[in-house]
Amino acid sequence: MQISDRPLDEEARLAALRAYGILDTDAERDYDDLTRIAAGIFQVPIAIISLVDADRQWFKSKVGIDATETPRDIAFCAHAILSDQTFLVRDAARDARFADNPLVTGAPFVRFYAGAPLVAPGDLKLGTLCVIDTRPRDPSDEQLDTLGALARQIVNLLELRRASSELAAALSRVRLLSHLIPICAHCGMVRDEQAHWHDLSHFVESHTGAAFSHGICPRCMQEHYGHVIGGDG
Repeated sequence: MQISDRPLDEEARLAALRAYGILDTDAERDYDDLTRIAAGIFQVPIAIISLVDADRQWFKSKVGIDATETPRDIAFCAHAILSDQTFLVRDAARDARFADNPLVTGAPFVRFYAGAPLVAPGDLKLGTLCVIDTRPRDPSDEQLDTLGALARQIVNLLELRRASSELAAALSRVRLLSHLIPICAHCGMVRDEQAHWHDLSHFVESHTGAAFSHGICPRCMQEHYGHVIGGDG
């Protein structure tokens, strides 16, 4: 069975996934450790951290499988992100939804699947931490609860990654602004790193993310509008 349903928040979900900058990155020990723990707890040959992109599921971490991604329309994890709970298939060969799935009829010959959703802030489900076996299984509640706990730790890693990236960008902007900034002595325009000239507010906004509001200081108010103020007085 192929899946065509998509989450109602699909656009926001994909935007959140891409904001982490995690897709197509190299393997990392922190993620691999959690994948190995999941495989050990369930005593299964395959465990995966799967991130569901627009048309594929991509594996950030994997144990017991060589593939790095599969099409989304045959992915068990594409079903799992439609639920708030761990998605459980005890015997895929006897499940009408999956019996003819190429991942069941061919390698890796999935029979058992359990996938805990990776739920980002805003209840956006990015993918799953899943465990797979080539024979039917009936996991315990304790195993399923632990899988959910590990999935939450993966989301914590993703959040830490995003925060670190944002901090690095902020420090880069601070370093830029800590150097001498070339300003035209006549018009006040600022020259950027590419030798382009901008007004000061545009330069600061583009390098810090700060937004400007405009008002009139007391001195300028008196100099330019004093006659109006005086006239009212």
